[in-house]
Amino acid sequence: MPHTTEQLAAAPQPGIDIQALNEKYAPLSFEERIRELYNDFDPGQVMVTSSFAATSAYFLHIISRIRPAQKIFFIDTGFHFPETLAYKDYLSKLYGLRVEDVKAEDWKHEFTAREQTYKTDPDFCCSINKVEPLEEVKKNYQVWVSSLMRWQTEHRAGLNIFEERGGIIKFYPMIDVSKAEREAYIREHQLPFHPLVAKGYSSIGCAHCTKPGDDRGGRWVDTPKTECGLHL
Repeated sequence: MPHTTEQLAAAPQPGIDIQALNEKYAPLSFEERIRELYNDFDPGQVMVTSSFAATSAYFLHIISRIRPAQKIFFIDTGFHFPETLAYKDYLSKLYGLRVEDVKAEDWKHEFTAREQTYKTDPDFCCSINKVEPLEEVKKNYQVWVSSLMRWQTEHRAGLNIFEERGGIIKFYPMIDVSKAEREAYIREHQLPFHPLVAKGYSSIGCAHCTKPGDDRGGRWVDTPKTECGLHL
């Protein structure tokens, strides 16, 4: 099947050396990595996503300072806590963010809500409401910036700063930031936490699948699931 113009434009370009990028960016700080990215890649080909979850203010604070015009994609699953949507609106105004919602087709989301697939098949539910909608957006970009950190899950512990996955270059500038470093930055800059953090939530996803807990211990409780599928 022939590729579309958008797919060809978004595919990683021949000659990009992922290993060389990792070696170059390894000694840099989180903020230095963000600045260098916009030197090494066309800013128009950079995609940034945020879940506006527990401590997203850290990631977004730095992005907004370095690249105020950067569009931020938010996956609206239709199952978010009201507090998450309020936090998104608050941070968007506070930092002057350009946020664009991404969501599943109405009929697909309505099926998952009606059948409560988050109970019977959470992988399928995440695929419909998170993974598939973002796949359409990814076609238009070359680099995807995400705020994953190694200490969060076993899968993330094995990630490098750059990797090529699913036809796009994934960039994790915070991957080696420790929990203590993150929290120190938040205190230093007096950044606002997600409202549910005060109620014991450390990792915040959809309301049906999130409970209070340390780190990601409150996600998909009583199931082997640890990732929504976006980063697999």
